[in-house]
Amino acid sequence: MARKRKSKNHDDHVDESWLIPYADLLTLLLALFVVLFASSSIDAEKMKQFASSFNEAFDGGTGVLDETSSVPPAVSNDSLPKGANTEEGNSPNEELSGLQQKVDEYISNSGLHDKLQTTLSDDGLKITILNDVFFTSGSAEVQQANYKVAQDISKLLVINPPKQIVIAGYTDNIPISNANFSSNWELSSMRALNFMKVLLENKKLNPQWFSVRGYGQYHPIASNNTSEGREKNRRVEILITPSSKPSE
Repeated sequence: MARKRKSKNHDDHVDESWLIPYADLLTLLLALFVVLFASSSIDAEKMKQFASSFNEAFDGGTGVLDETSSVPPAVSNDSLPKGANTEEGNSPNEELSGLQQKVDEYISNSGLHDKLQTTLSDDGLKITILNDVFFTSGSAEVQQANYKVAQDISKLLVINPPKQIVIAGYTDNIPISNANFSSNWELSSMRALNFMKVLLENKKLNPQWFSVRGYGQYHPIASNNTSEGREKNRRVEILITPSSKPSE
């Protein structure tokens, strides 16, 4: 009887040793999915750190997480230089760089180095024009003497695809008060508006892409304590932005 009872107790005991490799397998699968998820947003160096940590945790061997395996780094916009385009084709600044070369060539051929200049930045291509080219003191009317310069510039602005273009007016800090304007705000805004009107006489330009701003005396680029500085501050700027979305 004792022998039968002992045999029955032995049969009732379930062998659970299979749970250990099963749990290890689940752990490895979980680790694999974590690494696959992480690799979609980390760079190669961090991937190596992950691989090394997991290999040490699991027998210290090399396998699916071998840090020497080839894992392509994830592409992030943060790792690209400013102005770069992840899609095929030229970046916006490369397109504007070609336009800058054309404008610079026009400035050189026309002998306008002391009146016009270009600057290319992340904001776009800026064409700076001293007010003395188009306006007399206290006036917002474009001078007929340099009307052709404005027309030439309008031809240079015919680009494909079109870009947003902002015309901005600036003044020095000398107060103005006459029959037409009570402040430099008004003077700078009207100069930008009148200059834009001349540009838009070119029917190849769509007014939808244009806008104007008046900054008055509040964004100087030189000291207002000298006549030379004030001359630089009295200006109109044309900003051709990288955006191919019309102004709203």
